[in-house]
Amino acid sequence: FASYYGDHMVLQKGPAGAVVWGYGEPGAAVTVVLSEDGGLVVMKKVTQVKGPSGTWITVLDPMEQGGPYTLTAGQGSDNATLRDVYFGDVWLCSGQSNMVMTVLQITNASQELAAAARYPYVRVFAAAPARSDVELADLEQIDLPWSVPTAENLGHGNFTYFSALCWLLGRYLYEALRYPVGLVEAAWGGTPIEAWSSRRALRACGLPRDTGRRMRGGFVTPSCPALSSSITPQQPLSGPQTPSVLWNAMIHPLLNMTLRGVAWYQGEANAFLNTDRYNCTFPALIADWRRAFHAASAGQTDPLLPFGFVQLSTYRRQSADDSFARLRWHQTADLGVVPNARMPGTFMAVAMDLCDESSPYGRQVLWREGIHPRDKQNVAQRLQLGARAVAYGDKALVFQGPYPTRAVLDTTGALLNISYSQELVRRRTDTRTFEVCCSDRLSPCRWLPAPVVTVQSRAVTLALAGCVAPVLGLRYAWAVWPCQYLSCALYNPQGLPAPPFL
Repeated sequence: FASYYGDHMVLQKGPAGAVVWGYGEPGAAVTVVLSEDGGLVVMKKVTQVKGPSGTWITVLDPMEQGGPYTLTAGQGSDNATLRDVYFGDVWLCSGQSNMVMTVLQITNASQELAAAARYPYVRVFAAAPARSDVELADLEQIDLPWSVPTAENLGHGNFTYFSALCWLLGRYLYEALRYPVGLVEAAWGGTPIEAWSSRRALRACGLPRDTGRRMRGGFVTPSCPALSSSITPQQPLSGPQTPSVLWNAMIHPLLNMTLRGVAWYQGEANAFLNTDRYNCTFPALIADWRRAFHAASAGQTDPLLPFGFVQLSTYRRQSADDSFARLRWHQTADLGVVPNARMPGTFMAVAMDLCDESSPYGRQVLWREGIHPRDKQNVAQRLQLGARAVAYGDKALVFQGPYPTRAVLDTTGALLNISYSQELVRRRTDTRTFEVCCSDRLSPCRWLPAPVVTVQSRAVTLALAGCVAPVLGLRYAWAVWPCQYLSCALYNPQGLPAPPFL
């Protein structure tokens, strides 16, 4: 079997067929047998080892959720057996350090770790951090083989394995679905999207192999001198930041797997690298991963593989730089909410109100206060709402906050009336939450605060008394640190924050 198969694993249930693959003598026949715990054979598949790669692959018939099963692959007198195998839904979790944070590091860690034993059918697996200049067929190393969750393997250490966000997402999905969930972590802290993108995806956005330069404390892009002028010396991207190296070593080896969905938490690094290309690189990565997983799984992974992500939280409270705000906007392909025409089949957890200024995990050399908030429970709750609505088709579920549908100027009263898609709940008054572009031209734009006059059921009225020039634009929560903890300006009655917009 390939290295990521093992005892206690979860394979994708029907209607898709789970893909199983491994190694053998070129030209030899391999018999794959799935049997129940008592030995009753459920299905048998015969396939051939291809040369010169020495690999074999087969697609199992679609299976209902449940188990346990035993899976055996045999070639002549040689057999390899996997036990305690279940069928359910398999989710891949990827990204940088906020995805890597373990349960040990989050809010109420001791309670969360103690609860792990109550979820034996949420199985976990973690690929080891690895990079490669060429696409690999198999993982070089594994941090956590397929395992039943325990306090030990969920609380292994800081920024190691297993991902707290991934675990909580899987646990919440299990509580809703009531059948096995398999979680695969492939993440590495401090890494930009370019490292997780294939060369094919980067070319689609016009990015060459050397897509930027890094700086001490983060990344800079040569196209943004305002960010990079005070940082010296600059060095070419290297190590795990190098374009495509994590795609090659940590994603490409997983492509044969049949997946139910992807969860992604990444973007902090790109607030300092190719920030204004993220509106291309992120949709391109999603489309490319979908094509690759669908093709390599013999069509078993859905071509519109559900893809959920976390919109960036916070960085530092006092900052004149708007790179985090721009990156949040670019995470939606500059459309504000998902799914949208450029990002179909996606869902988003807004996290800008889950700030954590006192987090002890944000004060390393690379990052400053607030970069690693400990409240991953609310992030996962919001993410699983999107998963249930988009991936599982629960049309009645409210999974995102209110978003404006139109804005109308009342020039006689110097007011701006904004209509929203949902009922509004106002939690906080902040004179800079809304801003208008009060200028004769869009670039550069003079942004002025537009104080809230009233908040009605589905409408907000802003005062424009300070603006005598034309109003050319409107933005909301456009800051690195736009909210207090669980206290942005606007929410819906379900407690989901209104996302930022421009």
